[in-house]
Amino acid sequence: MLNLAMIIEDHAKKHPTSEAVVCGTTRLTYGQLNAMAAQVANGLAARGIEPGDHVALSCPNLPFFPIIYYGILKAGAVVVPLNVLLKGREIAYHLNDSNAKAYFCFEGSPELPMAQMGHEGFQGAADCKHFFVITVNPAAPSPIAGVETLGMLMHKQPTTWLTADRGPDDTAVILYTSGTTGQAKGAELSHSNMFMNAVISRDLHSVKAPPNVALICLPLFHSFGQTCQMNTMMYHGGSIVVVPRFDPAIVLDLMVQERINYFSGVPTMFWALLNYAKQQHIDTAPIAANLRLCSSGGSAMPVEVLHSFEETFNVEILEGYGLSETSPVATFNQVGLPRKVGSIGVPVLGVDVRVVDDEDRDVAVNEPGEIIIRGHNIMKGYYRRPEATAEAMRGGWFHTGDVARQDEDGYFFIMDRKKDMILRGGFNVYPREIEEVLMMHPAVSMAAVIGIPEPALGEEVKAYVIVKAGMEIREDELVAWSREQMAAYKYPRTIEFREQLPMSATGKILKRELRATEPVTQQE
Repeated sequence: MLNLAMIIEDHAKKHPTSEAVVCGTTRLTYGQLNAMAAQVANGLAARGIEPGDHVALSCPNLPFFPIIYYGILKAGAVVVPLNVLLKGREIAYHLNDSNAKAYFCFEGSPELPMAQMGHEGFQGAADCKHFFVITVNPAAPSPIAGVETLGMLMHKQPTTWLTADRGPDDTAVILYTSGTTGQAKGAELSHSNMFMNAVISRDLHSVKAPPNVALICLPLFHSFGQTCQMNTMMYHGGSIVVVPRFDPAIVLDLMVQERINYFSGVPTMFWALLNYAKQQHIDTAPIAANLRLCSSGGSAMPVEVLHSFEETFNVEILEGYGLSETSPVATFNQVGLPRKVGSIGVPVLGVDVRVVDDEDRDVAVNEPGEIIIRGHNIMKGYYRRPEATAEAMRGGWFHTGDVARQDEDGYFFIMDRKKDMILRGGFNVYPREIEEVLMMHPAVSMAAVIGIPEPALGEEVKAYVIVKAGMEIREDELVAWSREQMAAYKYPRTIEFREQLPMSATGKILKRELRATEPVTQQE
């Protein structure tokens, strides 16, 4: 028997008064978290939800997320976390595609009326039988007439529950991919996948000596925040301080107030925290006094940002790599091993990683190729998509679509997504390399590089750049500087200055949106 919900039950028995979840003035102990999750499980069972059924959840980083998440698991059901920015039509797609039997949706705000959009999606999913609104005040009436609230579901339900018996290979969570190459697909992750990744993440981040307090501003609906922070800290018995929306000012204040010693983020978060601290002349010493370790993932960390952040906050940032399909952690710069800046490290325990060509043959040392992975962390498959699963799992290895190289010491270095690689005049150009160089310029704060159609060469290199506050530079100046730094086929011929770059809810730069802003004449 293995049920991921046992990670909170264990600490509820041993340390019921230890703090588990913090958000604003709300502070839940392990005993309280476990009891409330049990009420959710009882309420779901009373409404006919059985082990193996799928239950969707749309909720920002609030205490409701872990309460419902572990409650669904306790009931033996499968959690289907959804991106909180999805609109009604998109929600309907996810509910139908995942065969969700029930759906929890936060009420939202006037700017983002999640409950209304969620209910619209629910009405477009005939097989989804139950819709629950998560109200800020659990005792408040439903904002949608005739719809049950989370408070109503939990009302008078017992605070104890015999957790459903699930096997290690039974599905625990279905995580939807971003769908950048078509409709989003649901990666089925087992209880074993999720549990093992939480255990490994704890050891990788060396979170063994209490107290441990992690600040989570990564969305919990995404694998990074969900596994590497929430499940990892719950398994360890630490505390999580959840932030509904990333804001550098709030995050830096909380790091002091809550004595945060573990922080994970995507590169753009580290960049934003660094810039805000410098612009506002914030004394980072109180933060550095407690902060023991930071980890970065989701996309490649610019080396300039890494060095500057480490110097400013006196903390080490360790980079890792993974995907929703790998639970997510596959490689990491592990504590106790030499760190290589710019590397995603080496494979974690029980995981094999190779770099191969288009025929799945191993490439030479330091030669670019596609990362493929096998191990206990690999998903069961894409839900109800046998053909897509077979394609991704060719030869028993998960094909990531990421281009990397492996050095002579076995460390891996991400070069780019296969789909982001630019083919200019027969030469492969990797945007990440160009971005790294651009960010070496003293006036450049952030850069994103894409390929745009060009009749003679196939594609041309274009950069989008955010200039540092108080500095100025012209396009022709930066193009000329780039020409001096890079080979002729690499440097960007066009540079567009932006005040901000489009980002996903997880903080990744959305290059597809940048491509979509290009004139139609260039894409013909």
